[in-house]
Amino acid sequence: MNYTQQLLREKFNIDQRVLDLIDWAEAEVAPQFAALDDIMAYNQYKILDAFQKNRISDMHFRWNTGYGYDDIGRETLERLYADIFHTDGALVRPTIVNGTHALAITLLGVLRPGDELIYCTGGPYDTLEEVIGIRGEGNGSLKDYGITYKQVELLPDGSIDLEGIRKAISEKTRMVTVQRATGYGWRKAITIDQIRQWAEFVKEINPNIVKMVDNCYGEFLDVLEPTDVGADVIAGSLIKNPGGGLALTGGYVAGRADLIDKIQYRMTCPGIGGECGLTFGQTRAMFQGMFLAPKVVNGAVKGAVLCGKAYEKLGYEICPKAEDTRSDIIQAICLGSPEAVVTFCEGIQAAAPIDAHVSPVPWDMPGYESQVVMAAGAFVQGSSIELSADAPIRPPYNVYFQGGLTYEHSKFGVMKSIDALLKKDLLKL
Repeated sequence: MNYTQQLLREKFNIDQRVLDLIDWAEAEVAPQFAALDDIMAYNQYKILDAFQKNRISDMHFRWNTGYGYDDIGRETLERLYADIFHTDGALVRPTIVNGTHALAITLLGVLRPGDELIYCTGGPYDTLEEVIGIRGEGNGSLKDYGITYKQVELLPDGSIDLEGIRKAISEKTRMVTVQRATGYGWRKAITIDQIRQWAEFVKEINPNIVKMVDNCYGEFLDVLEPTDVGADVIAGSLIKNPGGGLALTGGYVAGRADLIDKIQYRMTCPGIGGECGLTFGQTRAMFQGMFLAPKVVNGAVKGAVLCGKAYEKLGYEICPKAEDTRSDIIQAICLGSPEAVVTFCEGIQAAAPIDAHVSPVPWDMPGYESQVVMAAGAFVQGSSIELSADAPIRPPYNVYFQGGLTYEHSKFGVMKSIDALLKKDLLKL
């Protein structure tokens, strides 16, 4: 007897046809799972080595008050991140409120009036548009400070247009940027090999140009990180991959010493930099989350692979394909209608341990141009390393699935999404 299937039928009312589809998809992606497990093990031991090198002990979990001077936990946590990402330094703070904030202090910390920024992977994620000044006026964007912006679209095959970048670079170009994850685009994530080629190409043109990578959703998808292959600075969110589902909030920046110096003064203020900043007792969760991150990321990416294979079998267009090299934890599915997108998200929400009784609805989410529907029944609000899905309500109605603190939970989310569509007669099995 298959006890798990019996439980899923009886307690969660999952249609047997959905269970059979998932069993088939799981068998099909077994080779991909084996490769992902090897990457996970490598990163787990790499992180363990960094913990031991930095002699992490109970004293690093204590915290002080006020200005946060001489916080040994904060200082050692930042050395740990620098060691893991093989950089000169890092900033890891609960006061960096999200990935967008981490990216913003990087851009605003390094760039000066008259400088030029080039995005090399097409348009940035929606929330970066107001930071850059593509949307919004007078809010302190790069544009408000006289920093100009260009973007180079990806080639039709989803690769970086190196010759397009060569043409775009000018005497004013100070920074070029790659967004590793898909965001709300219909493309595969940018791989470490592609980042290496891009970084080497830009260095040949002008070694003084700063190469920055938005690393959100990409940490520990490979045995190397962007800073191992030529990126000067990276930034990301702690409630995505590196927080391991335990960090309650925060973001990080890791990179070259001179860049970290500039960014720390934007993070707080000139003259203070990184010397102050209370951690509010969060260092224990940040340390432990980083230690667990490879295993958590592994469960999430395996869930994304399974999701892609199952929906491909159902006849939907997906990106990336199940057999593609993964460089983020996101699986995009073109569902073709707003009803299907909302129903998919309802299924994901119904799979959650928190707020499973809530129905997600589209709303005007701050920083986004279109209404967004988001399923996120998470222990940490907005944590997209936990099982979640979201989508802008605009044609062609793509939905973006990610997360799962365990593979089994991510798998359950796939089942519930398909079952919800089936029960509303929005797909046929």
